[in-house]
Amino acid sequence: MLNAKLLTDEILWKSLRKGDEQAFETLFERYYTALVSYGNSFMPQSDRVQDCIQDVFVDIWLYRQSLQEWVVVKAYLLSCLRKRMARTYQRERIFRQTTSLEDIEFTMDFSVEEQLISDEITKAQATQLNRLINQLPPRQKETLYLRFHQGLSIEQIAEMLDIHSQSVSNHLHRAVQQLRKEWKGDFMLLFLLILGNM
Repeated sequence: MLNAKLLTDEILWKSLRKGDEQAFETLFERYYTALVSYGNSFMPQSDRVQDCIQDVFVDIWLYRQSLQEWVVVKAYLLSCLRKRMARTYQRERIFRQTTSLEDIEFTMDFSVEEQLISDEITKAQATQLNRLINQLPPRQKETLYLRFHQGLSIEQIAEMLDIHSQSVSNHLHRAVQQLRKEWKGDFMLLFLLILGNM
């Protein structure tokens, strides 16, 4: 195979389904950090998140020949991880009365990269935006994260969260409305900060 790091997800996925270990490793390396970040927003124990991620990739390798031919790899992996964590919580609930993943709050703290912003006023506004986003309800925060930070479509988020596309749109709309209501700066800057840095 050519330099796998230069290949698209679609080509790597196709190669993985045919048993190409290098394609499998490249996809693992490409998305591992994003999966850890997302998983940590539900499970504070990083080692358990890593176990879930490894389980996801083991299943992908074991069942590679029966995988769907066309998927959006990032959305597929995030969705698989979310389902794996839900099964982990369900299994624990049987033994220890823990709650389900749906009852667990999305706790990731957003952070607009202030070190990339040279203007002091813009830095202060980035700090304000971080605070406002982290005050949103968990589901609104999660949909914002998946839409703008992970670049998933509304339909992909709906499938992943097992809700209607309209519900995703509603969550996003309410989140943006709340940010606009509380935002003290230029509206264009608000959206540039959200779109460019999350």
